[in-house]
Amino acid sequence: MAGGGGGDGVRTPANFPPRQKGRLNRGPVHEKSLEQQKKGPSSSSPSVSSSKSPLQMDTPIVQPQKSLESPQHMVTPVQLLESLGPRSSPCSSGPVGSVSGAAPFDICIKRDDKCSIKLSRSLLEINREKRREREQLSKEAAPLQYLRPGMVLLKKFLKHDDQVDIIRCCQKLGVGSGGFYTPGYRDGGKLSLQMMCLGKNWDPNSRSYGDTRPFDGARPPSIPEVFSKIVKDAIQASNEFLRQKARLANDVEELPPLSPDICLVNFYTSSGKLGLHQDKDETKPSLHKGLPVVSFSLGDTAEFLYGDVNDVDKASKVDLESGDVLIFGGKSRLIFHGVSRIKPKTAPNWLTDEAKLRPGRLNLTFRQH
Repeated sequence: MAGGGGGDGVRTPANFPPRQKGRLNRGPVHEKSLEQQKKGPSSSSPSVSSSKSPLQMDTPIVQPQKSLESPQHMVTPVQLLESLGPRSSPCSSGPVGSVSGAAPFDICIKRDDKCSIKLSRSLLEINREKRREREQLSKEAAPLQYLRPGMVLLKKFLKHDDQVDIIRCCQKLGVGSGGFYTPGYRDGGKLSLQMMCLGKNWDPNSRSYGDTRPFDGARPPSIPEVFSKIVKDAIQASNEFLRQKARLANDVEELPPLSPDICLVNFYTSSGKLGLHQDKDETKPSLHKGLPVVSFSLGDTAEFLYGDVNDVDKASKVDLESGDVLIFGGKSRLIFHGVSRIKPKTAPNWLTDEAKLRPGRLNLTFRQH
């Protein structure tokens, strides 16, 4: 991995372009363990060859999580913005949207339908931690890092308030219609994550996108406009960085523009892993143009693997921390990538204090169908 930066015009976390701050309401997944991947394909392990989707199995199915009866309407970002104030509870109750039985998965810590109560740190302590984080970033890493052609890492691109807002919005959507569930397989195996689709539903059974979720008929919530705005800003910042690198190297190409209509939201527990795979279930025109995948990381740090071949031992490695945005498109659109491990207790204290995110990692990946 090569670090990049320097020169006039390079944006740092302190001076990234201001985004229109539409305050969010407050309050593919292609995973199998690396151990299973190393054992080779079996009836309970997805194929990760370059010709098949990483979740492909002989007869995979989706096993819905039991929960309360679904409402007939879908919660939209506009409804969320109207229903919640700037600092309302991220764990406030909302409509539930799974099939039967238990309550839907909530990415925020709750106790008796209320956020867990613990001794809160003072605002002064929280602000000091945020300031130390910014100072540490400026000393240790370039804000934008060129990993390989078509692949850029934007360190701490998501502002503090953005991270809290994103978590709270995903929490609210996640307990509603079309919210989080656990993907599983016919043999009873389940992925070590909770998944929610925004924009379009991704079906592990057919490895394709659709307008509804097959097992319960739920429509995926819309992608909040503020999310799409951050995606656009991240690509713009990356291309400005790449144009500066192009002055020194002729083989540097800019990233194609993206109008995301799909977002897979995954919550990984502290033991979660993601086997090497390719994101290639989008349409042929989208893949041919190299339209990028844009990934937001929040919560605990993930050890991210990437490379040209489906071989863990040959993969490059980089840490994705809370607030990081990773983009891969163009020549890197079909790279193999995965997560070897989640590093427990690495989420910023200020984030868990304010957003009440459970231990683990929340990951949003945007793409265009």
